[in-house]
Amino acid sequence: MTEPTQNPPFSPWARFGIRFSLLARRWRHHLDAHLAQAGLTDATWVPLIHLDETGGGLSQKDLARRVGVDGSSLVRVLDILERQGLLERRRSTTDGRARLVHLTPKGKRRVAHIRETLGQGERALLADLSEQELAAMLACFDRIDRRITALEHTGPIPASGRPEAH
Repeated sequence: MTEPTQNPPFSPWARFGIRFSLLARRWRHHLDAHLAQAGLTDATWVPLIHLDETGGGLSQKDLARRVGVDGSSLVRVLDILERQGLLERRRSTTDGRARLVHLTPKGKRRVAHIRETLGQGERALLADLSEQELAAMLACFDRIDRRITALEHTGPIPASGRPEAH
């Protein structure tokens, strides 16, 4: 497939990035508002979800990177979550200097509640899509994610800015 060297202003190539970014922002805003009604804030639910998805045992540095915040901001959140009994920090068995973050049983129950609440909000947002459309979109997201990962390991994006033809 041959692509033009310039993006016409209304081509899918020109519209995708900004549209995807704006939609992601609106998606997150809607879900944050939905979760806030359940008494959850993004500062607290996001780290818990990441811990659950990775099985716990993450360093504070790795968790901060996954959450997308600096380490000092995360430490304050982890202190709050630890006081609430939702997580605990344990010394690493392989590196005595490192402290690994783990969900507690209470934290796992909270994650189940978060996932249920998120699911309700997401189902409302996705109500107009069929399962096949959603599966196709997820497959595209996976391809984009793999491409981003590859580019992160190979250097800057080529001057053409075009993906390789498949």
